[in-house]
Amino acid sequence: MSRTAPTAALSLVHKIGKKAQQNDRIYEEMFTAILEQRLAPGTKLSEDTLGEIFGVSRTIVRTVLQRLAHERIVRIHPNRGAFVSEPTPDEAREVLQARRLIEEGVMRLAVARRTVTDVKNLRAMVGQEQESLDKGAHETWVRQSGDFHLKLAAIAGNQTLAAYIKELVSRTSLIIVQYQKGSSSSCSCDEHTDIIDAIEAQDEDKAVDLMLRHLQACEEQLNLKTEDAATDLYAVFSKISGK
Repeated sequence: MSRTAPTAALSLVHKIGKKAQQNDRIYEEMFTAILEQRLAPGTKLSEDTLGEIFGVSRTIVRTVLQRLAHERIVRIHPNRGAFVSEPTPDEAREVLQARRLIEEGVMRLAVARRTVTDVKNLRAMVGQEQESLDKGAHETWVRQSGDFHLKLAAIAGNQTLAAYIKELVSRTSLIIVQYQKGSSSSCSCDEHTDIIDAIEAQDEDKAVDLMLRHLQACEEQLNLKTEDAATDLYAVFSKISGK
């Protein structure tokens, strides 16, 4: 084997790793924008515009969009391009029903596997949620509220369930921005605190009941007939583009 072969192989691995990190960064930026409701349902995701914003090629943008489409956060229409998904009322009900079914299992595992540190971290997260609400930072709070549910899935220790929850949480964020009634809160800090108390006490049935009530309350705060306006991509990612 040539002496240059190992060097070439290492260089290739480095390039692949760097490209993967770049893709992950763009994915996380877009995923967070959805959780924070900065990307409204129906927003057209222009490959050229996103490539200019993130300073990457259309090929990289397309890869990220396909990843989001796989998670049903984005929909790609032939000859039209990619758009942030616009859940129909029926899809909204299905997503919330799926969350109730899956998060019941998550809660049972989380109660059984939680540690003192887990409970402490959950309480800190709710404290951050409350701070965002007090400051009127609604978009940040929405993301933090979703993160709370993702943390519960992580505590449950089942990666498959966690992947489902991540998809459902992001789709719920789309549903909230499209169908939420006025400025009503979709996810209460007090309800989160009650859930943590039940987890800490290892009261499985109570924790499950509180979570199901919590998700039902989220659904009851939706008006499944309203629509929202489109979003300017440059405005959403202004910190990145510097514009």
